[in-house]
Amino acid sequence: MLVGAALAMLLDAYLLYRMFDTKVFPASGTWPPGVAAAEAIKAGDQGGRQGLLLVAGLVIGMAGSWLKIPMSAFGVAFIGNIAALSMFGVGLLIRGYTLPVTGIDITQYYVPHGFMVGAGIVALVQVIMTISQRADADKAAGSRSDEELRGALKIGAIGYVAIAALIAGIGGLASELSWPVLIGFVIYAAFAAFIHELLVGIAAMHSGWFPAFAVALITLIIGILIGFPPVALGLLVGFSAATGPAFADMGYDLKAGYILRGFGRSPPFELDGRRQQLYAAMLAFLVAIPTVWFAHSIYFSQGLVPPIDRVYVAAIKAGASADVAWKLLAWAIPGALIQFLGGPKRQLGVLLSTGLLIPNPLAGWAVLAGIAIRVIVLRLKGDAATGPMEVLAAGFIGGDALFGFFDSVLRTKPPIAR
Repeated sequence: MLVGAALAMLLDAYLLYRMFDTKVFPASGTWPPGVAAAEAIKAGDQGGRQGLLLVAGLVIGMAGSWLKIPMSAFGVAFIGNIAALSMFGVGLLIRGYTLPVTGIDITQYYVPHGFMVGAGIVALVQVIMTISQRADADKAAGSRSDEELRGALKIGAIGYVAIAALIAGIGGLASELSWPVLIGFVIYAAFAAFIHELLVGIAAMHSGWFPAFAVALITLIIGILIGFPPVALGLLVGFSAATGPAFADMGYDLKAGYILRGFGRSPPFELDGRRQQLYAAMLAFLVAIPTVWFAHSIYFSQGLVPPIDRVYVAAIKAGASADVAWKLLAWAIPGALIQFLGGPKRQLGVLLSTGLLIPNPLAGWAVLAGIAIRVIVLRLKGDAATGPMEVLAAGFIGGDALFGFFDSVLRTKPPIAR
C-alpha cells in the first residue's frame, strides 16, 4: 500500500508539472490556494497596507476556524470561479440539509456518487475533445503544446498501469486471482487512478476543494460491483485515493509561482522556475514517504484513522448489488446533463457533485456568503477591489490552515514509553 501510494504521489506531481499551462489545466485557471499563497507572499514582502490586510485576514481566519467556521471555503469564494463555486455551495447545502429537513439520506440512494459518475464521464469526454481540438501551430493556450499534453497523458496511462501491476504483484494478488481477473484488476485500477486524477484536478482548479477520498469511494463501489475480492479492493481504493491530491497541490504551487514570476512574461524564467518547484516538491515527497512509515504507528495506536477509511472498510464488507448499480446509473443521468450544459470551462456537474459528496453545510454557507460579499464589493468598488480582496482571502485561508495544523499537532500525543 505504501509503495503504491508513494509512486502514485510522485507520478501525480510530475504529470501536473507536465500538464500545467495547457488547454486542460491552464495557468490562467483559478487554482485558489495558489493565488492565496502568492498574494500572501507578495503582501508580506511589500508590507504597508497589503501587509496589514494579510495580518487582519490571518487573525480573522484563525478566529473563524476556532469558532468552527470553514474559513478556507469563505476565502476561496473571493478568488474562485463564481459559477463553479456557486454549484459547489449549493451541493454542500443539499447534502447537509436533505436529511434533517426531509428525513432522506441521499447517500443511501447513491445520489452524490451517481452524480459524480455521470459528471465524471462527461468531463472525461470533454477533456478528450479539448485535447483533440488542434490549435494554430499545434499550440495550446499556454506555454505547453498540445503534443506535450498528449505525451503527458501517455506517460500517465503507462505509469498507472505499471504501478497497478506492481502493487498487484507485491500485494499477493497474482497468486489469488486468475489471469483474466488479474489483468482486469490492473486495467481497472489504472483507469480509476487516471479518471480520479483528472476529476480531482478539475475540481481543485475551479474551487480550491477536491473530493479525492469521495471519488475514490466511487471507484471502490464500481470495483465491488465488478466482483474483485477484499484484498484487491483494499489495494484499489488505497491506490485510487493516493492519486489526485499531489496532482492538485502541485497545481496550487505552480500557480503561486506563476503569479510571483510575473504571469509568464519571461517564458525561459517561468519554465526554469517550474522545474525548480518540481525539484523542491519531489525532495519534500521523498522526505515524507519514510516519515509516514515511521510515524503512522503513533497515529494508529491512538485510533487516529481518517473516518473515510472506516467507510471504505464498511463498503467492502457490505458488498454491492444490482440495486446499487441501477441507483448509480439513474443519478448519473442528471449529473451528466448538468456537466454537459455547463461546459468544460465551468465544470458545473463536477463541482455540484463535489459539494454533494462532502457533508459540510457550514462550508456551503461560507462559500455562498463569500460569493455574495464579493459580488457586492465588486459592484460598489469595481475591479480595483479585486487585489485587496485576494489578500484578505489569502489571510482567511492561511489562518484556517495554521489553526488546523496546530490544532491537529496538539491533539497528536506521542506514545508513552513503558
